[in-house]
Amino acid sequence: MRSPAEALAAIPREQFIPDVVYVPGPDHWLVPLRRSEQPVRWRELVDDDDGAVITKVGPHPGVPVEVSDPATGRGLVATSSSSSPRVIAAMIQALDPAPGMKVLEIGTGTGYNAAVLAYVLGHDNITSIEIDPDVAEQARTALHKAGHPVEVIVGDGENGHPPRAPYDRIIVTAAAHTVPYAWVEQTTPGGTIVVPWAPTIHPDWPLARLTVRADGTAVGRFIGRAGFMPLRAQRLLPRVMHEAEERWIKAGRPHYSRYGVTVTREGQSVWLDSPANPVDPAQ
Repeated sequence: MRSPAEALAAIPREQFIPDVVYVPGPDHWLVPLRRSEQPVRWRELVDDDDGAVITKVGPHPGVPVEVSDPATGRGLVATSSSSSPRVIAAMIQALDPAPGMKVLEIGTGTGYNAAVLAYVLGHDNITSIEIDPDVAEQARTALHKAGHPVEVIVGDGENGHPPRAPYDRIIVTAAAHTVPYAWVEQTTPGGTIVVPWAPTIHPDWPLARLTVRADGTAVGRFIGRAGFMPLRAQRLLPRVMHEAEERWIKAGRPHYSRYGVTVTREGQSVWLDSPANPVDPAQ
């Protein structure tokens, strides 16, 4: 089986990056950067193994639509991006794929991560779901041009994709603070779910790896760091994140690896050191 490192070396990221991307402007709002106007800067962004590239923006839910201004970026926030190759490699490593495994990706984005997965496991074993129809179509086109025709589904990733279930692995490219039980139901016993966690427990935006058990529960710990934009239905207000950080400081600033998650049909529990020691997350 090919490794994620081999895939990243073989697949040019630029095949999945549009000619217009977005960067913080003078007032910190996101403004367009066009390849035709700034080819060197565009190339620097694409070639940065540690950097995500913002590929689409939309209205900030807390800013009145009438004050949004695409020219200055005022009132706009990132809605889609290309994850950094370093983070992609780390997440696929955590996924621990093996030949013949079926993988569901939640959040297609540009399609770059799906291409890497397809290179490792074969495109027939990968299904990717994207909530934004325009983003899904662009990714589908890029994947076909690159020779990795992954099936891209338009839909809400929180529901998974039952028609191709069960999956051996589920990988999520958006931050969550609540694991939908549909993901657990659609993963085979012994399978793995890798999901970036919103900062409701720890301010470092940790990465969770959960193992699905035969009794229908999923249990795991935070294993690293991976900041992602949130699932659309799981966005957080700044005050919620601030309050969560205050609770973490009050608890003595525990390392993220001390936290874990248990998910059942009835709900989920986040805990410190042991499932017997649940904590109260902000949501």
